[in-house]
Amino acid sequence: MIKIYRLIFVLVFPILCFAQEDKLLNSQTIPSTLRENANAVVRWDDSQIEVKAPNKMVHTNKRIVTILNSSGNSKVNAYLGYDKGISIKKMEARIFDAQGKEIKKIKRNDFEDVSAVDGGTLYSDSRVKYLRYTPIDYPYTVLFETEVEYSYTAYIRRWKPIEGFATSTENSRYVFRYDASNELNKSETNFESFGVINQSKPGEIHYEANNLKAIVYEAYSPNLKDITPYAMLNLKNFSYEGYFGSSNDWEGLGKWMHEQLLLGRTRVSDKTKNEINALVAGLDDPLDKAKVVYQYVQNNTRYISVQEGIGGIQPIDALKVDEVKYGDCKGLSNYTKALLDLVGVESYYTRVFASPDNLVDINKDFVSFLGQSNHVILNLPYQGTNIWLECTSQTSPFGYSANFTDDRNVFVIRPDGGEVIRTKIYTAAENLLDTKANIVLTEDGDIEAKINLNSYGTQYGHHVGIQYRTLKDQTLHYKDYWSYIHNVDILSMNYNNDKDTIMFTENIELTAKKYASKTGDRLLLSPNFFNVLSNVPTRYRERKLPFEIERGFHDMDEYVISIPENFEVEALQNDVLIENKFGKYNYSISKMDDHTLLFKRSFILNKGHYVNTDYEDFRNFYLEVVKQDQSRIILIKKS
Repeated sequence: MIKIYRLIFVLVFPILCFAQEDKLLNSQTIPSTLRENANAVVRWDDSQIEVKAPNKMVHTNKRIVTILNSSGNSKVNAYLGYDKGISIKKMEARIFDAQGKEIKKIKRNDFEDVSAVDGGTLYSDSRVKYLRYTPIDYPYTVLFETEVEYSYTAYIRRWKPIEGFATSTENSRYVFRYDASNELNKSETNFESFGVINQSKPGEIHYEANNLKAIVYEAYSPNLKDITPYAMLNLKNFSYEGYFGSSNDWEGLGKWMHEQLLLGRTRVSDKTKNEINALVAGLDDPLDKAKVVYQYVQNNTRYISVQEGIGGIQPIDALKVDEVKYGDCKGLSNYTKALLDLVGVESYYTRVFASPDNLVDINKDFVSFLGQSNHVILNLPYQGTNIWLECTSQTSPFGYSANFTDDRNVFVIRPDGGEVIRTKIYTAAENLLDTKANIVLTEDGDIEAKINLNSYGTQYGHHVGIQYRTLKDQTLHYKDYWSYIHNVDILSMNYNNDKDTIMFTENIELTAKKYASKTGDRLLLSPNFFNVLSNVPTRYRERKLPFEIERGFHDMDEYVISIPENFEVEALQNDVLIENKFGKYNYSISKMDDHTLLFKRSFILNKGHYVNTDYEDFRNFYLEVVKQDQSRIILIKKS
């Protein structure tokens, strides 16, 4: 009887699987709840990863995704990267129409095959095979099946069952099999609130998730992986391109990386040694020496991506950078460290996830060799503080890290061990834009103005680039910057980039016709000439997600306004003060004398993380600021 049951199972199980697959290939079977707010629906994603040996891992994946409209095309995700350590054993895609009828089959050799890096990379063996498909109708479904063999175990694919905003998931399964004697580091977040089924046991990690509805992007939304299910795995004992390491803790991992990947790579030529020693002669303060070295690197090297070494992890030798005068972030940071070593300045190679838009942390509780960083900078301990050097920029001021590597956990690698510490947090007060102006108003409503803008912190980074543009582009920039002022003519522009104080100064002279509206004997004048907030956060009937302001800032404005002698002020508004947990706003206008007005404005936006129910108050704060910024005063012609 048992044999009969087994025979029935062997015969019937494949039929059930094929029937289930046919259902998933037909877009008409998608539950209505998963269509709502979705551009794409992941019908089935099955990842099976198995460690076969200390230096061999196999990943098979079967993925079915239905693209509902053109905005969902990016979720096809039919691509694979490969290099000397990654071998593609199977790669096949099939395209189906709305009813589940196959319309195209793409075999492995039919995929596009291109370099995985851009033209700024000198050389690399990293490549990508990807599906190039132009849909003729929507919806359509893609079945993508792959098998990939890795010659290392240092990086294990993450599990993220919700792949992005406006993407729902019907079924997702993730299985990782390994030798249970090799301990596993893992990080599992947001499982409970999304009903994740965790069937893990020794030697096997097993996650499943079903019917995950699409999440709509909302303004100021946090990173999706911070609010949806996300799992990271890492073997404590791993291999990578012939190296075998351990990641029991950050301290031990840092010591291993220093000894295996960095040690002995900081030699430079005698010629360079003599140059550097001559440049720092007479300097005693380590900070002064470091500034000289940093300037030397900026003047004598350039950035270019060089994907060599151990999988793009190990820097090229400083001696090589010294010879060719270029390097990537790893090579230039290591080269700068080599020169600092020469002059006795302490510095440490540091791995970071660099990003201008999101503050991405290295997870302090998840020790891992790969996968949490994409960039290298240099750490300089100095008098109880930490200075951070961006070694790839030829223009960045010494110690400036705003808008790219600021305010996040990074991995500092020292000879005696590694440590995760936080980079500089730029406060709202430090992120200052100080705008002053002298304005002459004519009786026709025209203006002439001399404007001075001084920017600091993150705002320095937003403004400093203007000096490198063409004269035409600079003019267009200011016309766009003050787009609410019509008939603007830019008369002059000059700049000063003070890298010592990290302050960028812009001096602008302009004229504008009919800035003030003339009505009979009156002029209607907006006294906030040059810093009008007009964009209001998007309104939501019911905000779903929490929100965050990642970087605060402070705008200060002070304008001296000369009015025509034959006009006088008919009405001035009262001073305005708005203050809450989101920030603070001050606005005032006063008479200096009969023909001169003084306008002052201050707007502070605080960094912070907030719950969804705070959003309406946050938006109302902005609305009130916009209202005050656009307010007018009345000037009347003397009788």
